[in-house]
Amino acid sequence: MEVPQVLHMNGGVGEASYATNSLVQEQVISLTKAIREEAAISLYCNSYPRSLAIADLGCSSGPNTLLVVSEFIKVIEKLCRELNYDSPEYKVFLNDLPGNDFNTIFRSLDRFKESLNGQTKTKTGPCYISGVPGSFYGRIFPNRSLHFVHSSYGLQWLSKVPENVNNNKGNIYMSPTSPSNVLTAYYNQFQRDFSLFLKCRAEEIVEGGRMMLTFLGRESDIMYSKECCYIWELMAMALNDMVLEGIIKEEQLDTFNIPQYTPSPSEVKLEVLKEGSFSIDQLGVSEVNWNALDNWNAFECESQMSESHSDGPYNVTQCMRAVSEPLLIDHFGESIIEELFNRYQKILIDRMSKEKTKFFNVTILLTRKS
Repeated sequence: MEVPQVLHMNGGVGEASYATNSLVQEQVISLTKAIREEAAISLYCNSYPRSLAIADLGCSSGPNTLLVVSEFIKVIEKLCRELNYDSPEYKVFLNDLPGNDFNTIFRSLDRFKESLNGQTKTKTGPCYISGVPGSFYGRIFPNRSLHFVHSSYGLQWLSKVPENVNNNKGNIYMSPTSPSNVLTAYYNQFQRDFSLFLKCRAEEIVEGGRMMLTFLGRESDIMYSKECCYIWELMAMALNDMVLEGIIKEEQLDTFNIPQYTPSPSEVKLEVLKEGSFSIDQLGVSEVNWNALDNWNAFECESQMSESHSDGPYNVTQCMRAVSEPLLIDHFGESIIEELFNRYQKILIDRMSKEKTKFFNVTILLTRKS
């Protein structure tokens, strides 16, 4: 599997698209809003720059793509009004792998700018938006060109499937039955990738610039913890059933592994300290339910809560399909997809009726050292 060529979220706005099935990701972005606002204010007040360059890495395509950018600009515009300063110009860079649906993003930009001006109630500073395709496990911007870098739910994806994991039989990710060499291979690949990511961003971010990263991760120090691996274990169950029935070959399953690593806070911190270019301002863990509708606040109406329980497994199935379908098609072919996700949904119905299922998120805020 050539991950940079294959990995992307489902494009468009259809039933199985990422745009239609990214409510969990939106909620994770909302959970970290206060940290981003504090970072934006601190960044601006440090030097009152006339131009601010913002990069969102792993931007995907859909309602979340410009959410962080919009929030950032609104915070700075509010601050400028309070200080009676002229607005800065904004240079916004949206990055993802080449297979991302950039066309849908570009078609939404005029509407985004109109909405932004309406929400700030005044004319904002000039806003120049560019799409930057390419892997963030390499240089993608000029030296010292960025003030604020953001990435949410992008960095758990690895640059490639770890090497020498073909003995991970019956599994598609780390699990309690994975051999120790598989766990080691996954961790080593994460270390190499994240270290390179930090090195590249250190060259691209100005001194005093901020970077905020949120990983799909885990709280536990156990790599195969249920906190991060269970969602893939259940998909592996569906695939194993299809092997038993001769729908797919056992060799196909045994050679398929998800190019992802869900780190703990201590693992993220260790790599930051080893690379040495950034100081850590904040580091924490949050959690959201697998079923996004279960994350409504207690004051939400009963009809929404009822809907969340009845549609939960379907919602989770569609979310996982939007994220993983291109990888599955590349390896198994398109003919198995409907059958796989029908089986996956039935497994989710059973498991989600018996236990509370959550995603864990690791968020870190960094400052580029002088």
